[in-house]
Amino acid sequence: MVSVATLETGRLILRCWRDDDLDALAAVNADPEVMRYIMDGSVRTRDESAEALAKMRRDWREQGFGLFAVELRDSGELAGWAGLAVPAFLPEVLPAVEIGWRLARRFWGHGYATEAATAALRFGFADPGLDRIISIRHENNLRSARVMEKLGIGYAFSTTVPSNQQPVAVHAITRHQYESH
Repeated sequence: MVSVATLETGRLILRCWRDDDLDALAAVNADPEVMRYIMDGSVRTRDESAEALAKMRRDWREQGFGLFAVELRDSGELAGWAGLAVPAFLPEVLPAVEIGWRLARRFWGHGYATEAATAALRFGFADPGLDRIISIRHENNLRSARVMEKLGIGYAFSTTVPSNQQPVAVHAITRHQYESH
């Protein structure tokens, strides 16, 4: 079994997933505003969130990287997730590794997504030693666009997700760009 790295920032702990994270994850995935720009915008059921949690654990074992649970250091609350995944939903970008994040709405606007993604991006270039990391957002998701900009992940091109015809913007950063950022 591959151990999940634990990353710490000033306000956050990025850690492995635990069984008791399911309630908080299910609440995040059941919020229509959080899910607005995710795939077709549908909320997820508790069972779908349980399947997602199992997949996140499996990805770490199979790939040596994945999505971290993002916890607030001061309260221990699960804010959501951030980390790396293979974006199989967009075959035209493969092979690729994507950085992404999803936080409960009450944690928006505090810089947590940028803080967590900064740590995950550093991890992606250092630990699995990736040479390029992409990030994909719905074209209307301006919050994620701002996080990408802060991380130095530049716009590459626009396309459409085949399964749901949603318009997305693909952003990318190379190791060289990251090291010079």
